[in-house]
Amino acid sequence: MCVLALAWNYHPRWRLLLAGNRDEFHQRPTAALSRWSGEPSLLAGRDLVSGGTWAGIDDRGRLAVVTNVRDPRMALAQAPSRGGLVSGFLQQARTVDEFTGSLMAHASAYAPFNLLLADADGCRFISNHPVPRQRTVAAGVHGLSNGDLDEPWPKTRELSRKLTVWVTSDSDEVAPLWQALADRSTAADGELPDTGIGLERERLLSPAFISSPVYGTRASTLIAIGHDGRGWISERRFGPDGVFEGETTLSNVDC
Repeated sequence: MCVLALAWNYHPRWRLLLAGNRDEFHQRPTAALSRWSGEPSLLAGRDLVSGGTWAGIDDRGRLAVVTNVRDPRMALAQAPSRGGLVSGFLQQARTVDEFTGSLMAHASAYAPFNLLLADADGCRFISNHPVPRQRTVAAGVHGLSNGDLDEPWPKTRELSRKLTVWVTSDSDEVAPLWQALADRSTAADGELPDTGIGLERERLLSPAFISSPVYGTRASTLIAIGHDGRGWISERRFGPDGVFEGETTLSNVDC
């Protein structure tokens, strides 16, 4: 993903709530949200180039989501897929603590990433930029984009604010969250981060929803997991210039 807001142990019904957008080149082949063939307990979209995914849940109510870190100085040829971190966690029976301990030993082999993992026992943030590190995520609302966790980039700050408003509204109507993910407002130049890609690209990437013919928001995702581990994941898909292409919602329990 490229921007998300996460409410962890902050809602009376939902242990975890996530709203996020995946931005990618439109020509990159991608499969829609589904239960994976051969891995039916894994619910996620799929990158058909690397085989991994950007966000997903499983039947036990676990979540994993990854973002890259925007640093043009850090380019690793032949690095393993960051999306494989998400699918790797959800395909295994290891706890967040076990998976984190194993990952920290070889996290530097990956291109810069941020990873959020959650299970019934806790939520963990892991990153390898600028060095491998991890920390427990506290209860509350958190934002993440292509910088650090809770780094106050305009779109991250605004999406987190809107999720906080929704949580405190005590509403089950998720339309405001879809609207938050569809926000195409460009941040003021004075608020933009300087990540080394130039002002024009910082402007292009500043909205929550990025629309252009070549690169942009490919999927918007909502995830809700209850305190009992039951929940759902919903995905809206988009093509060039933000054209809507479809929607899928899946429950992680048999109905």
